[in-house]
Amino acid sequence: MKKERIHLLVIDPQNDFCHAEGSLSVPGAAADMDRLAAMVMRLRDRLTDIHVTLDSHRKVDISHPIWWRDADGHEPAPFTVIGASDVRDGTWTTRKPSALKRSQAYLDKLEADGRYPHVIWPYHCLIGDDGHNVWPALAGAIHEWEDRFAMAEFVTKGSNPWTEHFSAVQAEVPDAEDPTTQVNTGLVRTLEEADVVLLAGEALSHCLANTARDVAHQFADPKYVEKLVLLSDASSPVTGFEAQADEFVRDLKAAGMRTSTTTAFAGAA
Repeated sequence: MKKERIHLLVIDPQNDFCHAEGSLSVPGAAADMDRLAAMVMRLRDRLTDIHVTLDSHRKVDISHPIWWRDADGHEPAPFTVIGASDVRDGTWTTRKPSALKRSQAYLDKLEADGRYPHVIWPYHCLIGDDGHNVWPALAGAIHEWEDRFAMAEFVTKGSNPWTEHFSAVQAEVPDAEDPTTQVNTGLVRTLEEADVVLLAGEALSHCLANTARDVAHQFADPKYVEKLVLLSDASSPVTGFEAQADEFVRDLKAAGMRTSTTTAFAGAA
């Protein structure tokens, strides 16, 4: 009998999200990734592929405080929401005047497309910093899995400073001149080949939610959504965004996504 092809898609299991002192620490994330690491060890010989996404930012980024200034020249505090009207009326402007027109167009496009409001985040997952690294317990488990002479796939996202990039499939507003912000068809097609796609990572309210939504949207057949299995004990929301996480789970379950846990999932015999 053909062996079941089980892919594990782990979203942004990085120190800045998982460590209690990480710059954008998600409550519960460390325990999420510890449980996931234990599952990887348990299913070591049954996981066909592991895909790990990495939030990969520069300090100068449209979602970081350095990009913006108020009328008095002050940076916005983390978790400030900046809407298109806030820039149009002068409440906020760009530190670099030449960036203003494009930044305004970005915010207008976000709102026109019904994407998430533009939130200013603490500096996080800066390329080259410790906060960018994978949570140690999970990194160790993945390397144990690779001892089978397998190679985990690492998918970076977020290094284009002009657009937020929650989803591993595409940026919030793709840049026509930057292929890394456009639809990652290679990842989607690879996931289509799986019998089961296990979903885990941080955060349930943002990067995992947007990735799963975009994967489902890009699948060649809507029925493929039934391949998706959310590991509910291996993902947590950003504090204050629990409603977005709940909405995502409701929407994708209605479309066919299943749920399980790191200890309950067994797959086909």
